[in-house]
Amino acid sequence: MNRAYLGGVTIGDGLPVAVAGALNVSPESFYQASIMTEGDHLLRAGERMARAGAAFVDVGAMSTAPYLAARIPESQEAERLAWAVDLLVRKLDLPVSADTSRSLPARAALEAGARIVNDVTGLTGDPGMAALVARGRAGIILMASASRRTSRAQREPQHGRGLGPPRARRVTRSCPAGRGERIRASGDPIAVVRGLLEESLGLARAAGIDPSLIAVDPGIGFFRNQDMVWHEWDCAVLAGLHRLRELGQPVCVGVSRKSFIGAAAGEDDPARRLPGSLAATTVAVLGGAQLIRTHDVEETVQAVKVAEAIRRAREGP
Repeated sequence: MNRAYLGGVTIGDGLPVAVAGALNVSPESFYQASIMTEGDHLLRAGERMARAGAAFVDVGAMSTAPYLAARIPESQEAERLAWAVDLLVRKLDLPVSADTSRSLPARAALEAGARIVNDVTGLTGDPGMAALVARGRAGIILMASASRRTSRAQREPQHGRGLGPPRARRVTRSCPAGRGERIRASGDPIAVVRGLLEESLGLARAAGIDPSLIAVDPGIGFFRNQDMVWHEWDCAVLAGLHRLRELGQPVCVGVSRKSFIGAAAGEDDPARRLPGSLAATTVAVLGGAQLIRTHDVEETVQAVKVAEAIRRAREGP
């Protein structure tokens, strides 16, 4: 049974799909309406998410959008995160997750009271992250990422339970993209994603992170450097999401207002992508997602409930 314990919230098989509210304190973020740089605005947004049914809130202090040149110093990210996490932990009756791939900001967030780390590099972006999470017994969301450290070991395809043969994933060097080396992947998108997640799970095991504290994320919106058009890649991953069950960990999906929705719907403005986000969320839940990360908690909670009802009807008694 695929289950995980994230900051006091149990997600996975046999449980309702959980919804995490996404908050940003980074002015660089792609969706301007999600940015909260004033304490009262941040707190009110968190309170709205709590009332709407969020299981926890996930706060980011540096944009992770792969098409934005938004990298800031670690110290600045750490300062932003510590401030936001401290405020939310003190005022909300919800666990708080820190959306960061760097150990200094993660440490600051954990010390401020965060109980989950959401790492968009799947522990490959900072060699100190895995040990930090293990020591703190924090929950961890591991994302499949096309950004890896440059060591040869990190580039080698990993094979394990349910993974395809070596030819399913071809990795070559490409240009740097701020967080490390960008890899170029070709082949079946789900096989590539699954292989990257297996690699990250191996790093977690090696560091002593309890598997019951781990969820995985296929990285929708983060693969911009592969042989398939990026928005078609994202659609293919969502279509094959059920195959990630073989990893043995609950699956988290974040599609909220992302660019592939704009490409599919012909909508450039993230502020106008809520309907498409809810459609993609429904597909994700039908494909087995057990945690949805979103900017729009109230609307997403309703969409998730309907999708779950359809999934139960499909599966039968």
